[in-house]
Amino acid sequence: MSTPDAIAADEAEASNKFSFMAAVSKTPKKIQFADDMQEFSKFPTKTGRRSLSRSISQSSTDSYSSVASYTDSSDDEMSPRDKQQTTTKGSSDFCVKNIKQAEFGRREIEIAEQEMTALISLRKRAQGEKPLAGAKIVGCTHITAQTGVLIETLCALGAQCRWSACNIYSTQNEVAAALAETGVAVFAWKGESEDDFWWCIDRSVNGDSWQPNMILDDGGDLTHWVYKKYPNVYKKIRGIVEESVTGVHRLYQLSKAGKLCVPAMNVNDSVTKQKFDNLYCCRESILDGLKRSTDVMFGGKQVVVCGYGEVGKGCCAALKALGAVVHVTEIDPICALQACMEGFRVVKLNEVIRQVDVVITCTGNKNVVMREHLDRMKNGCIVCNMGHSNTEIDVVSTRVLLFILFCNMKNN
Repeated sequence: MSTPDAIAADEAEASNKFSFMAAVSKTPKKIQFADDMQEFSKFPTKTGRRSLSRSISQSSTDSYSSVASYTDSSDDEMSPRDKQQTTTKGSSDFCVKNIKQAEFGRREIEIAEQEMTALISLRKRAQGEKPLAGAKIVGCTHITAQTGVLIETLCALGAQCRWSACNIYSTQNEVAAALAETGVAVFAWKGESEDDFWWCIDRSVNGDSWQPNMILDDGGDLTHWVYKKYPNVYKKIRGIVEESVTGVHRLYQLSKAGKLCVPAMNVNDSVTKQKFDNLYCCRESILDGLKRSTDVMFGGKQVVVCGYGEVGKGCCAALKALGAVVHVTEIDPICALQACMEGFRVVKLNEVIRQVDVVITCTGNKNVVMREHLDRMKNGCIVCNMGHSNTEIDVVSTRVLLFILFCNMKNN
């Protein structure tokens, strides 16, 4: 075979070998975005009363694959108040995110029971005697696996309980579902609006053929609601238990005005609450909350902690351990001296507000961080509160500033 014929034969063989590539190049596959469109459709498009959508970086509990509600777009879009749900026993006297999460919540409560041996021992020792028989307790606390153990212990000791959440962000939906499944009238879900918050409290107070005779409160909102809206019920209450600084302050205000006609117990000032919950629990939760919400590195960050009580002490210790440069503001001379002896620089907020990266309020007071401070903060400064409510921070001014920033960005 001549050289030209050999070259032609080789070209023909190569053409046959790679002919499939030509077909692929002529008809390229179109990328399918169906899954992406379904993912975008999960985000609610309607405005009005509904729970907040889930964050993109979800907690480990949201990864429990067998719970259908975590991937159900209609579940995210519809408010629990608009749903018709029943337990396996047929009860509908509750309002939670999704009752189908009850099995998952039960597992979380069982894990929490292993760390709460005192309550479990009390439950085993006294549940036969039913010492709380006749007690009709209406409660307003954080609804987590730990408070779930408390609520179920009260029920095991003979009490009838109806519950709502004292914080719109802290509710574990699966735990609320587990409590509802056992028969507790729970009205709470994560991401409630302010209207939802008061609606849930009102539903917990109003039960069919049921009138509370005891209040277990965290923050004073439930006590305030019963006092304002149901004075006849308030007068028949036999006792109030309050566990937060904010709630205790509100009880003292009622007492000074001569309106506290009910025996009240100040749990916040107990040794276990002050020395353990306020100090050690806040020492862990401050980092957990900041890391989950911001995911920033705290080494070398300038942080100012407003208040050096037990909560402030825990926050400062945790931030110092991460390498943050911690400043403290404190009006009590003894607490200020304690902060100084621990190596923290005691300052006035106005002195450091321009250069700090993080501002944390934990005074239990109100109007700590105001508009004048917000105007002077550096861009990207993180402002957060470790107290029960956001009264320490001028939230209205924060929203106004964000709106102004948004308008400026839109115009540019």
